[in-house]
Amino acid sequence: LLSMIMLGVLAGIILAAGIPFFDLNKGFSGMGLSELPDGLRSKEGFMVLQEEFGFIFDSPVTVAIDGKTDSESLQAAIKRLESSIASDPFFMAADLQTHQDADLSVLYTKLTSDPLSKDATDAVRRLRTDYIPLAFDGEPVRVLVGGETATMVDFDKTTNEYTPIVFAFVLGLSFILLTVAFRSIVVPIMSIIMNLLSVGAAYGLLVLVFQKGFGAELLGFQRTEEIITWLPLFLFAILFGLSMDYHVFLLSRIRESFKKTGNNPEAVSWGIRSTGRLITGAALIMVAVFGGFALGDMVIMQQMGFGLAVAVFMDATIIRMALVPAVMRLLGTRNWYLPKWLRWIPKVGIGE
Repeated sequence: LLSMIMLGVLAGIILAAGIPFFDLNKGFSGMGLSELPDGLRSKEGFMVLQEEFGFIFDSPVTVAIDGKTDSESLQAAIKRLESSIASDPFFMAADLQTHQDADLSVLYTKLTSDPLSKDATDAVRRLRTDYIPLAFDGEPVRVLVGGETATMVDFDKTTNEYTPIVFAFVLGLSFILLTVAFRSIVVPIMSIIMNLLSVGAAYGLLVLVFQKGFGAELLGFQRTEEIITWLPLFLFAILFGLSMDYHVFLLSRIRESFKKTGNNPEAVSWGIRSTGRLITGAALIMVAVFGGFALGDMVIMQQMGFGLAVAVFMDATIIRMALVPAVMRLLGTRNWYLPKWLRWIPKVGIGE
């Protein structure tokens, strides 16, 4: 009964922490000049130039149009695109250069905001998905958009496309290795679920603090519109590697005791007693190291340090030292269930 109560309470805490994740916005606004700390001389110098001389963010957006430059329909399409750009407050007026020998037309425009801000990336996305298709509908041309902001948009898209692949590869390989090591399919499934819970909770707290600003001022963090686009994948990779290390250490002690005694509750208790101080000590060291990053002034360092510190802390305490033992006590001998059709697997597991 106690294990069931503990399981329900802890699972509720972890799931509640992960709820803000569904409001996650990824981007590069935390890396732009506008998000730099006010005390930096580089930012102060830029602000002086902007206030005194009207200096703007010099980050051109290049639109390359590969098509017959002498085509009247193409010229009309370019005019439509220029009109769309001129009507968007986040773009400056476009400048057209024509290279007739290469049948290439190039439109140059500049953004009116920080090139890494959400407004800038949204403007480039509008240019690609709305303005260009509308202007060149039916034209036999190839239109490409380049520039710093476009590069960041492409980076974000590539990261989003490969994130599920990375998750699937890491979790799938972990399942295979844990199945072979512990000769059980329950242990790998439980391990994967626990890792996803801790990662999800860390994502949720990142959004809660940095995007929504809950406790940001108290902790000395800067609120931003977006979480750095590569951070969720980076956090998953680092956390999974670190947590799986002491997770295997904990499971091996439990497995070792169970093989000797056949008593599941005692095996779980022995595993916690024999590894608790070591896992907690290692986690505290990592939390201190990652917390050092969070104490910096740069938003990117704050997000990375806070995300990793919180993830490791929750994973080593709530997940490994409380939630995992509660689940394993409830499952009993079913922890070590291996289907008959998998018993051909060689006995290369820990303690075999």
